[in-house]
Amino acid sequence: MKKVVGTLLAVALSATALAGCATTETKNGVSPEGDKQQAAGANETVKGKITMVTNRTDLINDGTFDKYKEAFKKKYPGVQDIEFEGITNYESDIRVRLSANNVGDVLMIPSNIATQDLGKFFAPVNDTVDKLGDLYFKNIKAHDGKIYGIVSGVSTEGIVYNKKAFEKAGITSIPKTLDEFYAACEKLKAAGLVPIYINNGAQWPMKQWGEVLVPFMSGKANYLDEMVNTDEPFKVDNEFGNGFTIVRTLKEKGYVEKDLYSNVWEASKGEVATGKAGMYFLGNWVINQIIGAGAKSEDIGFFPFPYDNSGKLNAPLNYDYFYGVSVASKNQETAKAWIEFMVAEAGYVEASGYIPPQKSKEPALAQLKEYKSFNPNFIENVATSSKWNDTGNTAKIDFFGGKYIQKVLEAKDLKTELDALNKSWKEARAVVK
Repeated sequence: MKKVVGTLLAVALSATALAGCATTETKNGVSPEGDKQQAAGANETVKGKITMVTNRTDLINDGTFDKYKEAFKKKYPGVQDIEFEGITNYESDIRVRLSANNVGDVLMIPSNIATQDLGKFFAPVNDTVDKLGDLYFKNIKAHDGKIYGIVSGVSTEGIVYNKKAFEKAGITSIPKTLDEFYAACEKLKAAGLVPIYINNGAQWPMKQWGEVLVPFMSGKANYLDEMVNTDEPFKVDNEFGNGFTIVRTLKEKGYVEKDLYSNVWEASKGEVATGKAGMYFLGNWVINQIIGAGAKSEDIGFFPFPYDNSGKLNAPLNYDYFYGVSVASKNQETAKAWIEFMVAEAGYVEASGYIPPQKSKEPALAQLKEYKSFNPNFIENVATSSKWNDTGNTAKIDFFGGKYIQKVLEAKDLKTELDALNKSWKEARAVVK
């Protein structure tokens, strides 16, 4: 069954994980490794029905999840059905539904839940982790020895670009400084193309210019956690201010999409795929989505984001959403088996362009080789503290949701907007211990 409410996104590995590319092919979205195991060892406890709530509405709409479901049912004949429910504004909407336990059986864990509160909403998945072996970010969603989440994919962030668009605009070298990046945007604009889609109307992509960019721009993986030590973390001349200034400059110079207020996320993939638009600032996970929208793989490239003029580039190693099993699920064994299947066998990781969560597997995405050729200094992401999460929630700053950065983008005066954020943050710090 399918139930589509609406899409979202969102991301880690070690630098050595970028070194190679696998050649494993998939058939109908299911890897050969999965084919070999489908008929073996059906577990009698894996049966019945489950519901998965996901941000990937695109994979519901194009039938990809249905293919995974059929392969899963072949492996576990006792499974009757998996219903997929897609949510467009996932990060904000799922938080509301969690409070009512209206989240199905399997879901992607939202980013704002304090570590010590995970057990209120999610069931432990330690046994599934043991089956999967050595995983990236194994203990990010863990507390008191209990693991509540398994990463769905890992990636880095940068500029995904259409090579044909660059060629049409006369861009002959990849930008390595911020000034060169702006110059490339100007050439794309002059050629009648949209230089970069920021997808302000979709809201969630705006996080790129704040809490995604800031840690690796600063070179401090724990930059966000250090915010709890100050009443004024938002300044025009610090990393937050620099990131906000970049996206405001892109808007002011007309380098972004014309319609900034409608959710054109799905349409934008087609624009980048066909070369009508030049770039995204997103993770490598989006590359296969662009290819799925019509681009040839060889026409899509990937390079580190040149956020300043130093010529020295840091790049993040991020985790994407974590799979979780609802503590209210009445079919937790099947839910855990589904997560194991999605991580290890379905082909979802490869089809999504992720770095495999299992450290023993090589990434399959060719564009990562180009990215690594620029020799960025990788900053491995770390989990934020419960105090940071609680302070942000109390201040009503939707970190990783994008709404507050939408306001920053529209603000007449950046300092005035940052002062307002600092006021909310200071008041929150006073009550969060």
